[in-house]
Amino acid sequence: MQLTGPEILYRMQDKAHPDIVIRPFDKRCLGSNSYDLHLADTLRVYKHTIPKGMKPAIPYKGSFGMHHMKDWFEHPTAYANYCRTPGDFDPRNPRFLIDPTNPAHHETIDIKIPETGLVLSPDVGYLGSTVEYTETRNLFPYIDGKSSVGRNFILNHHTAGRGDDGFCGEWTLEIRVLYPTVVYPYMRIGQIYYEEFTGDRMPYNENPHSHYNGQRGPTAAAVIPIDKFLQEKVR
Repeated sequence: MQLTGPEILYRMQDKAHPDIVIRPFDKRCLGSNSYDLHLADTLRVYKHTIPKGMKPAIPYKGSFGMHHMKDWFEHPTAYANYCRTPGDFDPRNPRFLIDPTNPAHHETIDIKIPETGLVLSPDVGYLGSTVEYTETRNLFPYIDGKSSVGRNFILNHHTAGRGDDGFCGEWTLEIRVLYPTVVYPYMRIGQIYYEEFTGDRMPYNENPHSHYNGQRGPTAAAVIPIDKFLQEKVR
């Protein structure tokens, strides 16, 4: 059963043991059955996925039609190389593959989003984070995009929109865009919802194997393990 906006507010009011913590909180962001979340001012991209000489994002010039394909490149030589051999810069090129089991492939570079806006590329995956820090107890939290965000073809979570009872931290966002799209710090990027569940609790923040509890800022992927113990079970 999903919580209404007034119930979300009620669950926050126990000062000693609240079920929901949202910081910062502003009642103007409380909806009928959700709370609006905002984009923090730092993005991260996997260093391994950015072709040499290309920019992962570009500052917005503030006017439609002011940008050119060459703006994605650090210098004219890199743009000339792209024109000669575009396959070397194509994100579908296997040289830019990500191996989820390799820590080196999860090295990131940071990008600050200026107040004037940043243009994201459809060819790049971005790790963002919410401004809001949340804590959830006795409830199941999850995030999704606002309808206006979706209608601008901004995907704010690629797959991991579901949280856990006991999760404490800022939410990492897996951002993709369909077109070159401008984003701004503190823009509304999604909503958080809460649902009740049945059964005994197994809080995320008490699980020694949890990877992301307490995370701050965009957090790169933990190495995905290969569970070799399954090999014996499937034989």
